[in-house]
Amino acid sequence: MTAKTTVTTATTNARLVEVFSAIQGEGLNVGTRQIFIRFALCDLRCHFCDSSNTWNAPTTCRIERYPGLRDFEVYSNPVTLSMLVEWVERQNIPQLHDSISLTGGEPLLHASFLVEFLPQVRSATKLPIYLETGGHRSEQLAMVLPYLDSVGMDFKLESVSGEKRLVEHARFLQLCYDSQVEVFVKIIVSSSTDVEELKQAAQIVADINPSIPIFLQPVTPLISPTHAEKEIMAPEPDQVLVWQAMMKRIVKHVRVVPQTHKMLNQL
Repeated sequence: MTAKTTVTTATTNARLVEVFSAIQGEGLNVGTRQIFIRFALCDLRCHFCDSSNTWNAPTTCRIERYPGLRDFEVYSNPVTLSMLVEWVERQNIPQLHDSISLTGGEPLLHASFLVEFLPQVRSATKLPIYLETGGHRSEQLAMVLPYLDSVGMDFKLESVSGEKRLVEHARFLQLCYDSQVEVFVKIIVSSSTDVEELKQAAQIVADINPSIPIFLQPVTPLISPTHAEKEIMAPEPDQVLVWQAMMKRIVKHVRVVPQTHKMLNQL
């Protein structure tokens, strides 16, 4: 099932969920300290989503006053570009953060806003910009690529997410590679993972460049937000070992990294 969510067209405001400072728990940047800007709205409905509160735009957002203290203030949505720059600057304690993470939801639904916002926030903070994305909106990606330093692209397996986006993923990843932005692929795996889909995903990555890193992320068990009667379970360790070995025959770098921020009991 796919929600009909349109791209935000206004360039002067955005709908947020929160802004805060934390340790990145997933993918290539795991363990680094980032300023997270979590955008509202998503046009996917993944069965394993642990951020279903971002699917729609809330009337308010919460903004951390001092990085890491969780001393949130509440503001009305949407927020202006100048407000968001000010909030990020407030988080930007010298030498604390490694980068800014654009997350969601799907940040590229705010592509027009990002085109205006990213040059300003880069100038204000001097921090690299990292995009976390569902990897299916190439047109919007092209708009913001000049302002990005790295991209973490989700590759959705239909057997796990309920979403089938193979053509979109291939186009998106090719665009990232051609632009020479740093890019990696994250694949959520669960007990229901279809191994043939994993092979197909690995081959799509290899056809673009077999050196692009792939991160297999065993799902943190949860009740599906799209099917309340369905519990999404993590795969068995022996399954993951077999999958990793199989994929490493196709691509060079396959790492298995769970959601480490949840191990730390971190927001």
